[in-house]
Amino acid sequence: MSLKKQAVSGVKWNFLQQFSVQIINFGVQVILARLLMPEMFGLIAMIIVFISIGQTLMDSGMTSSLIRTKNPDQIDYSTVFVTNLLMSIAIYGVTYSLAPLIAEFYNQEVLTDIVRVFALTFVIRAFVAVHVAKLTKEMNFKLQMKLQIPSTIIAGIVGVTLAYQGYGVWSLVWLNLVQAIVFTIQNWLFINWRPSFIFDWKRFKHHFVFGYKLTLAGLIDTIYNDAYRIIIGKFFSPASVGFFHQAETMRLFPVGQISAVLGKVTYPFFSNIDNDIALKAAYRITMKLVFFIAIPTMLALILVAEEGFRFLFGDKWMPAVPYFQILALASIVRPASAYNLNILKVKGRSDIFLKLEIIKKILGIVLIIISLPFQVIGLVISLTVFSFISFVINMHYSGRLISYPMLEQIKDIIHLVVIGCVVFSLLLFIKGSLQTYLGYDFLVALSFTTAFFLLFLSAALLLDKDLLKTIKNINK
Repeated sequence: MSLKKQAVSGVKWNFLQQFSVQIINFGVQVILARLLMPEMFGLIAMIIVFISIGQTLMDSGMTSSLIRTKNPDQIDYSTVFVTNLLMSIAIYGVTYSLAPLIAEFYNQEVLTDIVRVFALTFVIRAFVAVHVAKLTKEMNFKLQMKLQIPSTIIAGIVGVTLAYQGYGVWSLVWLNLVQAIVFTIQNWLFINWRPSFIFDWKRFKHHFVFGYKLTLAGLIDTIYNDAYRIIIGKFFSPASVGFFHQAETMRLFPVGQISAVLGKVTYPFFSNIDNDIALKAAYRITMKLVFFIAIPTMLALILVAEEGFRFLFGDKWMPAVPYFQILALASIVRPASAYNLNILKVKGRSDIFLKLEIIKKILGIVLIIISLPFQVIGLVISLTVFSFISFVINMHYSGRLISYPMLEQIKDIIHLVVIGCVVFSLLLFIKGSLQTYLGYDFLVALSFTTAFFLLFLSAALLLDKDLLKTIKNINK
């Protein structure tokens, strides 16, 4: 199969995987949000940063190095597997010991046991990290989908059942734990690869030298992103953390699929392109398609956010609506940021990757300090501003490596932004004028979302012939 066909197939199956899994997760989250109080989601949100840090340290960026390496062999895969397994055990031990301090920091005693149980996912996922990397290297996203969906369904059933039976926050803990266990078992049953339990010091250094910079960058990014939950959890109520977490989860749901697909597919795809001209062409097409999807999706959701939250989650979640609407603006550029930094990784410039993360996070910390006196809404605004600053920085440095200047990139997408703003303003005016005549929340959300997509897509394809030609070629 040619590289182009592999990429198209990868996008298709990865999108189907992400879409299917997230639709299931979305349904489960809607049910759990109606069964559980915001405070329970807030408790889980408080510890996400520690779980994310553990996952990042466990891998140390070495699976990314495997994907980038030309023709890795059994020694490469086994060395990374052994490293991940030993690291996961060590990290779990540290997390287990720190659990009481985490609970004391938030003044929530129940977090001690929650952290100790939840952190078992470190060790469980270490058994499957290389399997997933191997499938990603081969761009075999079809099998990944077949393994991911059953584990998501089983975990969802367990979580909802426990919530119905009154287990509260523990239903969320076991949902995540069961998903990791079932997914790992399936990978070992259906993927024809087994580690040799060998460790080669030379191969370790090769993968670690590339990966540790990505790990440090990932740690900085993880800590910063979850700093908002830490700050809100420390200075505000668990319910406030719950509202923020739900808004963050919902605004990431639609574009998260695009980001995940592009992140997994473009990295191995770009890695196999040796010509900078071809790399620029692939980058340019991908960016236009990303904004063609992300702009109408997020602006339409901002438009119907109030009706959507009330219909899905009930009145108790309405304080999350303004957080969602502000954060949704940042989600417009998030998918592009998910893939444009892959250019740095493909070029082997993990050093620049790390430096950029440090610079961006210093700016982000300044924004947090400035916004903290303005309560949770100030923190939400600062996170959105930071997302746009990060996107501009990422776009500049990635484009510079492939002779695609930032101004040229902006020129390629500015018409899509203008169309989105015009359509949003028009429908907002119509919605405001008809507010007293509108009926059920579901019908309002459905009708205005549909209208937004029809107007935007029609105008965009009419004005951008290159985009229309690209979509026709993809269909072929």
